[in-house]
Amino acid sequence: MSDDWVAALEAEREQMGRASATDKVADALRTRIIEGDLRPGVRLSEERIGRALGVSRNTLREAFHLLGHERLVVHEFNRGVFVRTLGADDVRDLYAFRRILETAAVRRLAAAGGDLSGVRAAVDEGSRAAAAEDWRGLGSANMHFHRELTRLAGSRRLDDAMRQVLAEMRLVFSTMDDPRTFHEPYLAHNTVIVDHLEAGRHDAAEQALGEYLDQAEAQLLSALRTSA
Repeated sequence: MSDDWVAALEAEREQMGRASATDKVADALRTRIIEGDLRPGVRLSEERIGRALGVSRNTLREAFHLLGHERLVVHEFNRGVFVRTLGADDVRDLYAFRRILETAAVRRLAAAGGDLSGVRAAVDEGSRAAAAEDWRGLGSANMHFHRELTRLAGSRRLDDAMRQVLAEMRLVFSTMDDPRTFHEPYLAHNTVIVDHLEAGRHDAAEQALGEYLDQAEAQLLSALRTSA
C-alpha cells in the first residue's frame, strides 16, 4: 500500500488545534477515507498514525472508538483496527438515508434559496479530473458535489451526517474494479442537476437526483453480487 496517506495525515496535523483532540484525529482519518487513501481492509497502525499526527495512543484509541461507532472501522481481537468492508445491506441503507438528506437539501433550496457556487465548483472539479483521466480524483469530486448539495439544507447536523455517509460510500466505491466506468457517467448527472438548480427548476433537479441515486445504488449492488 502506498504511504501517501501518511504524508496527508502529517499535513493535516498542521490544521489540528489543541481542543477536542479525539475529534480532530477522527476527522483527519475520516478525511483520508473519504478521499480514498485508506481502503477497506487496511490495518490502522497506532504507531504510524500516532507519529504522523503527533498524538498519544490513548487519543488515537479514542478516535478509533469514535470511528467504530460511525461504522468506518472494526476492531478485531488480537489483530488490531481495520478499515471496514461494507456489504449489500449497508449500500441499501446508505442510499435510503441519502435520498432523505439530499432531497431535503433541494427542497430547502426551492423554499429559501441558497448559494450554488460550491455545487458548481464541484462539477468543475470533476470535469478537470476527467480531462486528466484522474478517476480517483473524479470520485472525490463526486463526493464533494454531494457534500455541497447537502450543505444547501443549511444545517450543521446534516453536514456532519453527510460527511459520515460519504466516508462509508467511499469504502463501497473502493471495491470497484474499474473506477472510470463507475464514476465517469455521474459527472454528466451532476451537471444536469446543477443546471436545473441554477435555472430554478427544482422539481426537475429532484427528479434527476432520484434517478442518479437509483442508478448508482443498482450499479453498486450489481458489482457486489459479481464480486461475491
